Amino acid sequence: MFSFILPLAGFAVASSITPGPNNLMLLASGANFGFRRTLPHMAGISLGHAFMVSLVGLGLLQLFEAFPVTYTIMKVASAAYLLFLAWKVANAAPPAHKEATATPFTFLQAAAFQWVNPKAWYMALTAQTQFAPLEWGAWGAVAVAVVFAAVNFPSVSAWAYLGVQVKAWLGTPARLRAFNITMALLLVATLYPMLTTGLSAPH
Repeated sequence: MFSFILPLAGFAVASSITPGPNNLMLLASGANFGFRRTLPHMAGISLGHAFMVSLVGLGLLQLFEAFPVTYTIMKVASAAYLLFLAWKVANAAPPAHKEATATPFTFLQAAAFQWVNPKAWYMALTAQTQFAPLEWGAWGAVAVAVVFAAVNFPSVSAWAYLGVQVKAWLGTPARLRAFNITMALLLVATLYPMLTTGLSAPH
């Protein structure tokens, strides 16, 4: 009856802990703002994505199958927003007189970002199409979201913690600036594989 949980948990770990927009931004946030101030960002990712996963299983999947053009629209919106975020990450280490204005992602910002994150869509669509127990009906979609949330939070937290550890080697503004620019370039680099293969129409 619960045989889907272990395979789903394995997929959730593999997809949550591998590099992607969320994790790269958490790495940068941990380095720039510390672990405690990044907690709302982490919670927003996990709970916001779980909400997306549940809605995909409860009806969005059927909507996307009926209107495939939404995938093109989503890719364009995702690319535009990721480029904007890359610019923000690159400038996350402002001059000293502007440091007080730099802030990490809020819970709501992180949750909203999942809707324009191609990797988040890939994870949600795959989880619901491959692992949701059909005999459970709507509860199956919810169960998939709950399992994903339980696994996702510790997985993404590891990236914020890694960012905190990296901060010890970023003791000068120049190094921190170089780190942020590198993170921004890597964030842009995630566009290619995700927009070409990561977000395709469900079958």
